[in-house]
Amino acid sequence: MQKNNTNNTKIKKLEDSLISKIAAGEVIERPASIVKELVENSIDSGATQITINVVKAGKSMISISDNGCGMTHDDAILSFERHTTSKIQDVNDLFSINTLGFRGEALASIASVSKIEMITNTGDALATKIEIIGGKITNITTAGAPKGTQIKVENIFFNTPARKKYMKSDAVELEHIIDILTRYALANSKIHFKFLSNNREIIVTPGTDNLLSNIRNIYGKETEKNIIKINSSVEDITV
Repeated sequence: MQKNNTNNTKIKKLEDSLISKIAAGEVIERPASIVKELVENSIDSGATQITINVVKAGKSMISISDNGCGMTHDDAILSFERHTTSKIQDVNDLFSINTLGFRGEALASIASVSKIEMITNTGDALATKIEIIGGKITNITTAGAPKGTQIKVENIFFNTPARKKYMKSDAVELEHIIDILTRYALANSKIHFKFLSNNREIIVTPGTDNLLSNIRNIYGKETEKNIIKINSSVEDITV
């Protein structure tokens, strides 16, 4: 019997680093995708204050800080591995998800195509600081920081030039970010959101659990005057 010649095979198993970059493309399409994933993590952490700052519409830098529960040292390291999450434990949890994220893909995907610095603290004397470049951890140390998580993402798509080329102008990319943050700010009126672009305030909400206040802060007083309040429920549906 003739043996198969494995040297002639056309199908090859991809390297883990390449798999990560491909997977990142499924989750991270543009700077707004990173903002979305990180803000969702902040909301899920129980944060009542979330500050977002971007430079050049997120192409150069995205930073997000919150006062949520933070992560322990071990969890912080594990969070950058694919398919790691604190939000589901087994298949049954898929039928009762009450968080915005649960797949365990976001941080790993972001880290694989950028430079990341994360500082996170559960309320201990010292926080955990992790630095990652292109999906590889380059430094783990401690730092002084309050309870919560701070993440800085720089140079997205630096190692995937094809994706970097397809990013739009700063104005277009910024509009995508504003659209996402507007939705989350309106849907989470108990959270104080602060969004800055090139250190200029774009969105600020009070976090007073008042939807009309958020509408006024985001859209202005004239829009607020024309709002008609609707509050109705039918069985399990509430408007």
